[in-house]
Amino acid sequence: MRTGAARARKSVERRCDFIPWNARQGIIFGLVMEFLQTRRVFVGVLALGLFTMAARSVTDPDVWWHLRTGQLIVQTHAVFHTDPYSFTRFGQPWIDHEWLSQVLIFALYRLAGWGGLIAGFGAVVAGAFLLVFLRCPGRPYVAGVITLLGAFASAPSWGVRPQMLTLLLASVLLLILERSYQRPKLLWWTPALMLLWVNLHAGYALGIGLMALFLVGDALDVAFGFEGGPPSSARFRTLALVIVVCAAVVALNPYGASMYAYPLETLRSRAMQSYIGEWFSPDFHQSRYLPTLVMILATVALAALSPRRLRPREILLLSVTTYAGLRSVRHIPIYALIAIPILSAMVLAWLQERAVARRFEWKQTPLTRAKTLLNAVLLAGFLVFLVARVRYVTHRQAETEAKELPAGAVSFIAAQRPPAPILNHYNWGGYFIWRLYPEYHVYIDGRADLYGDAFMNDLATTYYLRGDSWRIPFATWRIRTVVLPPDAPLVTALRALPDWETIYADNQAVILSKKEQQGF
Repeated sequence: MRTGAARARKSVERRCDFIPWNARQGIIFGLVMEFLQTRRVFVGVLALGLFTMAARSVTDPDVWWHLRTGQLIVQTHAVFHTDPYSFTRFGQPWIDHEWLSQVLIFALYRLAGWGGLIAGFGAVVAGAFLLVFLRCPGRPYVAGVITLLGAFASAPSWGVRPQMLTLLLASVLLLILERSYQRPKLLWWTPALMLLWVNLHAGYALGIGLMALFLVGDALDVAFGFEGGPPSSARFRTLALVIVVCAAVVALNPYGASMYAYPLETLRSRAMQSYIGEWFSPDFHQSRYLPTLVMILATVALAALSPRRLRPREILLLSVTTYAGLRSVRHIPIYALIAIPILSAMVLAWLQERAVARRFEWKQTPLTRAKTLLNAVLLAGFLVFLVARVRYVTHRQAETEAKELPAGAVSFIAAQRPPAPILNHYNWGGYFIWRLYPEYHVYIDGRADLYGDAFMNDLATTYYLRGDSWRIPFATWRIRTVVLPPDAPLVTALRALPDWETIYADNQAVILSKKEQQGF
């Protein structure tokens, strides 16, 4: 019996039979010519360029324990509530706030290997910034240039990591919030978005924070009598109600109400802000942070020079996210999501004042055969370059792993089985979990929230030989093997002691083993 889909397809085929073949060729040719308009090709090149920028080697030190955790969740059909990986926190409560992201990461890896992860997260990042592009006035050229500037500013934080899913969901949320001024019912999509978000990453708190800032900003717009369509009272009430619903939805995760406090506890951790690079403030002496500085300075300058006045809501959003970006590199991508459309609007207004903006307007003009061919070659060239880039990065993943991580040392441990417990470097714990668990448990890994500030401080004291207390962890945990970078102060100290010997060394790591069970 013929299915409904088959009947519908047959019906379409019969209708198409009435269209002469030459006419059908003309329709297809027209669609191709429409797609190859210069402005549309520009958008296509922008999308491919963003994808190419985001397709990079897997180097984040946490991806390895994400892979292992995703694997174990898939195998056991259960999430973790206590720590299974370390001997220093084994069995203690653990909120795995990224559990669904880890399942996704492992699924991509199992289905398509490193190439799947590289391409998948490249698409996530590119999608986030294409949504920002859609929020910008001055499309395509002005918006495209400013979007690229924001992409360069946030690029140091990109990678195969759950935070990129938060970036995408934040971009979706901002699009909903801005479009809801014309279509308030769009706000009712946010609870579903929040349900997904809270199970992917604790960055869900950013979503509630953005909605709250929009609510306060709308109130400020009304209070200051800002012209240009203040929000209706009905939309204001809907947004307030939606925030309450989204806050209630947060509890719908494997860890229940504990997820309410988790983001705040992370933000309050002084140890994370002191020892983890992405929590540091951006160092503008480094070239990779110059696009962020350019964006901030350009926004300040155009706020004074552009004829477009900033709304109170925009000032509030910019102020909060600029502060967050200056406080922590980790927050620069969120600043970019807010700043790109505002900066684009101010640049467009400045150009319009000088009667230059009409050059950037979207006008469909007939294309010559030469320009059409050039546009097709340009688009195809970028597509080929993207495919080649993904293949190249994927092919070099093993080499990158050996360069960035102690691959040789871990292979030595797996083969020679030095005695446990092992004291490992903070950034290497996740890699040990992927390569050596369950045969070996780690001293520490990237789950800084699990270990706590006091433990992180004690590790820093030991690593840098601060005072006499650096010896305490060796006695407390009866450490038998140490795996650290060659330039670690602790390595120098242990090499000088008679009861420790070097059993492995390369450019990445040194392994030292205790000769016999005795005190210092």
